[in-house]
Amino acid sequence: MPDPFAQLDVANAPRALVALGGTLDPATLTSAYRHGCFPWPSSGPHDRSLERQARRLVRSGQVPLLPGDDGLVPWCSPDPRAVLLADRVVVSRSLRRTLRRSGWSATVDTAFDAVLDGCADRGAEGTWITDRMRRGYAALHRAGGAHSVEVWDGDRLVGGLYGVLTGRVFSGESMFHAEADASKVALVELCDRLLEAGVVLVDTQQPTEHMASMGQVVVLREEYLEVLARLRDEPAVLATDRRPVARLAQQQDR
Repeated sequence: MPDPFAQLDVANAPRALVALGGTLDPATLTSAYRHGCFPWPSSGPHDRSLERQARRLVRSGQVPLLPGDDGLVPWCSPDPRAVLLADRVVVSRSLRRTLRRSGWSATVDTAFDAVLDGCADRGAEGTWITDRMRRGYAALHRAGGAHSVEVWDGDRLVGGLYGVLTGRVFSGESMFHAEADASKVALVELCDRLLEAGVVLVDTQQPTEHMASMGQVVVLREEYLEVLARLRDEPAVLATDRRPVARLAQQQDR
C-alpha cells in the first residue's frame, strides 16, 4: 500500500495546511504522524465556508488532494511547532499539592473510548473531534498506535488525555478534566511514563498559554521534522499499570 504522505514536501509547505482528503483509518493516520502531520477537521457554523476555501486551494494547485473516502480532511503541520520535553515539564506548587493530596491514581490505555468522549465533550463551544475522528482514533488505538492516560478518583474517571506514539515521539491530541487539575495530572503522568520508556519529545502541535505554563516551547517545523525522522522508527512501550499520582509529587520534591 502506498504511503500517502511520503511524497509530500512537508518541511517546505507554504502554510500549516499541507494536504486535504484521505481517509481517517489507521494506515493513513500512522503515515501522517510519521511525516509530522495531523488531521484537524472543523465542525460548526463555518463548515461550508471552510470547505469552499479548501476546494479553491485544491483547484488552484496550492494544496494537494489525497485519495480517500472521508472528504476534505485538513492535514496540518504548523510552523513553528509547539513541543514539550518530558524531562522538563513544569509542575507548579499548587499542582504538587494536588498530586500529593488528591488520592488519585492513573492508568494507561484502560479507558481510551471514555477519554475520547471526555475530550470531545466541550459543551456549547463545540469540538473538532467529529464522529469520524472518534472512529479513526479508536481504530488506531486498537491497532496499537493511539494511547490514553486516565486519572481516577476511585472508580470515577476525572481526567485524561490521548495521543499517538510514533516511535519515540508522542503527539498529544487532546485532554479533559472533570476535576480541577486532573488534565495537568494526566500530562505529568504521561511525561513520567514516557521517560520510563525512553521517550522525551512530546508534540503539542499549537502553542497555548496553558501548555506554556507547563514548559511548552516552540521550534521550527523543519527542526521538529528532523528529530521526528530520527526517532520515529525507535520502538517504545508505555507501562499501563495503575499507579498513585502522589509518587509524582515525591519525585518533584527530590
